[in-house]
Amino acid sequence: MCLLYIQHLILFTSRSTHPFSFLTNFQYSKLLLSSLSLSLLQHTKLLFLFPHFISLSHATKTKVETMPEAPRDYNLLEQNKKTLDFIEDVTSNADQVQKKVLREILSLNANVEYLQRHGLNGQTDTHTFKKLVPVVSYEDVQPDINRIANGDTSPILCSKPISEFLTSSGTSGGERKLMPTIEEELGRRSLLYSLLNPVMSQFVPGLEKGKGMYLMFIKSEAKTPGGVVARPVLTSYYKSSYFRDRPYDPYTNYTSPNETVLCPDSYQSMYSQLLCGLCQNKEVMRVGAVFASGFIRAIRFLEKHWALLSNDIRTGTINSLITDTSVRESVMKILKPDPKLADFIQTECSNSSWQGIITRLWPNTKYVDVIVTGTMSQYIPILDYYSNGLPLVCTMYASSECYFGVNLNPLCKPSDVSYTLIPTMCYFEFLPVNRTNGVTDHSLQTPRSLDEKEQKELVDLVDVKLGQEYELVVTTYAGLYRYRVGDVLKVAGFKNKTPQFNFICRKNVVLSIDSDKTDEVELQNAMKNAVTHLVPFDASVSEYTSHADTNTIPGHYVLYWELTFNGSTPIPPCVYEDCCLTIEESLNSVYRQGRVSDKSIGPLEIKIVEHGTFDKLMDYAISLGASINQYKTPRCVKFAPVVELLNSKVTSTYSSPKCPKWVPGHKQWVNQN
Repeated sequence: MCLLYIQHLILFTSRSTHPFSFLTNFQYSKLLLSSLSLSLLQHTKLLFLFPHFISLSHATKTKVETMPEAPRDYNLLEQNKKTLDFIEDVTSNADQVQKKVLREILSLNANVEYLQRHGLNGQTDTHTFKKLVPVVSYEDVQPDINRIANGDTSPILCSKPISEFLTSSGTSGGERKLMPTIEEELGRRSLLYSLLNPVMSQFVPGLEKGKGMYLMFIKSEAKTPGGVVARPVLTSYYKSSYFRDRPYDPYTNYTSPNETVLCPDSYQSMYSQLLCGLCQNKEVMRVGAVFASGFIRAIRFLEKHWALLSNDIRTGTINSLITDTSVRESVMKILKPDPKLADFIQTECSNSSWQGIITRLWPNTKYVDVIVTGTMSQYIPILDYYSNGLPLVCTMYASSECYFGVNLNPLCKPSDVSYTLIPTMCYFEFLPVNRTNGVTDHSLQTPRSLDEKEQKELVDLVDVKLGQEYELVVTTYAGLYRYRVGDVLKVAGFKNKTPQFNFICRKNVVLSIDSDKTDEVELQNAMKNAVTHLVPFDASVSEYTSHADTNTIPGHYVLYWELTFNGSTPIPPCVYEDCCLTIEESLNSVYRQGRVSDKSIGPLEIKIVEHGTFDKLMDYAISLGASINQYKTPRCVKFAPVVELLNSKVTSTYSSPKCPKWVPGHKQWVNQN
């Protein structure tokens, strides 16, 4: 017998962590290891059979409009214990599990074109695999991915059909990367999600007694020329019946009706979800969103619209701006006239200070469930302000390529977050990274192929060293082989024989506000395009740097320019505004979608600084110990005193006058269609 024990299949936009937990079918969960001992072999068999049971059970589900009742034989403590036992077992036998995973992947995909091309010829041992199959970046496999996108259905990367492409927040050539996925991958992702709440229950008891106010949104999707759907992983999940028809699970009792989540209008979706969350404020025990930036945008939305929301609660009617019929109908099942609650909301929100507004409006909240690792750490101070210092919880580490691990100490400080990689998810390898003063070496800075010596430096999951930094390399069931994910991780400790990693950074990323990732090369190319507007005035940019300003909501990019003037004709403001827009037009599609569709990024800003400002910046760096011989102007600044120095020298400021152009899908698809 096997199991369908699934929680929260939220499919993810970026490598990170994610909060909510869906999809536990307790009618099947009794089977979880009940007839199997916790031996390694049985666990690995469970994993490999898992997807088939998902498909079988999923076909028998019936659509439900409200939270179904608990099965008679439901026992939460028993299910949690089995899940925690599973973690103990696979982390104690990591080496054997990893070898089994690789054999399984290579056996299932023995006849695919990619592996045949590299001469593997059905061999499944680790030594031969590492000898013959190269370590690759996205650009190396992009031709094969493009063939699939254009309609080639032959087994190029995977023996199973590619069911859809999951669009990564990382980009190549300015467009989102396309990560192939297969239906069976659902089981492995679901298994990882099933670990989250049993882990959390050890630290925050009683979560099953309340609700979660999680703000969830869909994004636009497109079809490739070959007809394959390409969309963010979260959108893929929210639109699936695994989300819409999820069975009973006390951990997945949410304040937002499905219709409010699936509403394509971001304003109506945000408004209706906040309205439902306020109506059920006493029942809410945890709040969250995917990224910290998204949750802060929700709070800022509440600041602007609380009067309308409280009026709806007072009268028991929905504002006429909400025109989506299904949204209105779903909200009306929750919304009832409540003048007392409306008065309470008005009193709290009209207060001049919004410090602690989360705990004031939702007094039973135990923690805030958002990603605050990596670039999202810049939002920690404002989250602390709004939440009165509630724990900021990062539960999971995942990406569009694959799901990786869980945080076994979820109430730790954000700076101490480490993720235990679950050995059953994929085959893991690690490329040692050497960084000096936070700068990665050449092998990480460029997506070039590794030479023979570098290929041999890769180590397996159980062979990493405490304190060492590595770039993550994965081999997945969906057809990525020795693929460089691009994340830099540091070994922080071990859970039994399995390493735990701190997320250090995403390689090459200079600027990031939300899910966007802009690297130095892309920024430099955008600059080259923009400064052409200055040529008619015989002016040029002598030095520049950038900063991701999150003091505004939404945050936005800021560029500091020091100019050289050789002519005498003044430059009108509209020219600088054109420079701003040209830079935005030159940035990748993820950035432009954030500006145009998601409204998660504000207009780019150029700040002109006094002549000599960058000399002062160098002087400041040298005063802190930098070598004058090795000093280079940083292309991005984060250190508060440096930002203050630059802002003190600003003489004028300009912003983009309008949004850049953006349409769903890749540029070449739009042209073909």
